[in-house]
Amino acid sequence: MWNFLKGMAMGAADIVPGVSGGTIALVTGIYERLINAIKNIGLDTLKSLFQNGFKATWQQMDGTFLVSLLAGMLTSIVLFARVLHFAIEHYPMFIWPCFFGLVLASVLYVGRQVGQWNWQRGSLLVIGASIAAMISLSSATQIEVSALTLFLSGALAISAMILPGISGSFILLLLGMYSVVIGAVKSFDFYTLIIFGSGCVAGLMLFSRFLAWLLARFKSATMALLTGFMLGALIKLWPWKEVVQTRINSNGDAVPWIEYPISPFEHLDPQLLLVSLSAVFGFALVIILELGLNQSVKRRRAINEVTEK
Repeated sequence: MWNFLKGMAMGAADIVPGVSGGTIALVTGIYERLINAIKNIGLDTLKSLFQNGFKATWQQMDGTFLVSLLAGMLTSIVLFARVLHFAIEHYPMFIWPCFFGLVLASVLYVGRQVGQWNWQRGSLLVIGASIAAMISLSSATQIEVSALTLFLSGALAISAMILPGISGSFILLLLGMYSVVIGAVKSFDFYTLIIFGSGCVAGLMLFSRFLAWLLARFKSATMALLTGFMLGALIKLWPWKEVVQTRINSNGDAVPWIEYPISPFEHLDPQLLLVSLSAVFGFALVIILELGLNQSVKRRRAINEVTEK
């Protein structure tokens, strides 16, 4: 049930351009387990199924964990896609600050996982932040919708979704495919969803192996880079922005597209207090979650020690 709820949180985050499900996975303490579980799925899974049977193969791929997480993500996407987009379109000055506070607290949380900082890890932090910031401020392109572009968009978006700080939804917006995919979800266009989903599966299989390799050999350096990704993504989530360019959404309405952050005091925003409280709420949510996770880890360790004795 806990993994199902974490999956719902990841699914809700992945719907929103600018928020990454990978960030939620890191905050909830399941990131490495998720990457390693995905990595264990492949041709070797079929080989193990024939040689060792279903039960051993299921345990090897951490099947219960993955199914619970995936079920939560799909449930969240189906239930909350319309709700979240309505909230973002009509109450952006309260939704974005909450996400900003959530990711800001996550930066501090993940940064502590690095261990001892040095100039190499600091450089990776700057590189990650720069890449995420450039993506956040990029202009969109429009590619022709075809089976191939849908497949490639799925592979690229899912790779971004499992990276903290880089939103798969925002990558789809940059490619001009966001409205296509969201429209397919709303209308249950299975042809589009199957092709896009196939690209997601292919991208996930390849990129998860690369990430698992990095985490196994260069964990501190990788965490420093991921912290940078999250730090750079804060530009996209900053509540006060100046609209430079708009785009036409799926309803035919002009909505902000290219935006640059500005100071809240530049126009003396009358909602400054409420916006700040929303950001504090998002920040506190992560801190409370972290404290709960730490208590859970301590309890598990205590139980394991008693069991061993």
